[in-house]
Amino acid sequence: MTNATDTPTLTRLYARLVVSDGPRAIDFYRTALGAAEIERYTDPDGKIVHAMLRLGDAVVAVKDADESDPAPDSLGGSPVIMALDVSDADAVAEAMLRAGAKVVYPVADQHYGQRGGRLADPFGHLWMISQTIEELTPEEIQQRTTDLFT
Repeated sequence: MTNATDTPTLTRLYARLVVSDGPRAIDFYRTALGAAEIERYTDPDGKIVHAMLRLGDAVVAVKDADESDPAPDSLGGSPVIMALDVSDADAVAEAMLRAGAKVVYPVADQHYGQRGGRLADPFGHLWMISQTIEELTPEEIQQRTTDLFT
């Protein structure tokens, strides 16, 4: 499919999470985040080559690490942060902690009108959990951000 300028159009974007133990990761995301498994494909040894999970209105893929795709825990972590907008940041963070996540930054009220924090799942992926607690304009957020650094 292309647009008026014959440039290919983006039809979907999703994260593909490489993990050290696909079935355990899917169980974690199901327990901690309420994920629903949409599909799963495995190699002859049972390793997950692709599984698609629904998280609210979003989808993420999960696959077991291999020689081509290393998991973050084998690399010392991940520079990518998955951002989740949720209705109750404290409850989601608690569910993730009960399922085995670790706190990177505790859930707290933030200057940009969100209550949120950052957690690391047991597979090395980072998750920013946040909920809106205050409706702010971009100018108000910028002013508060500036005030933090002055």
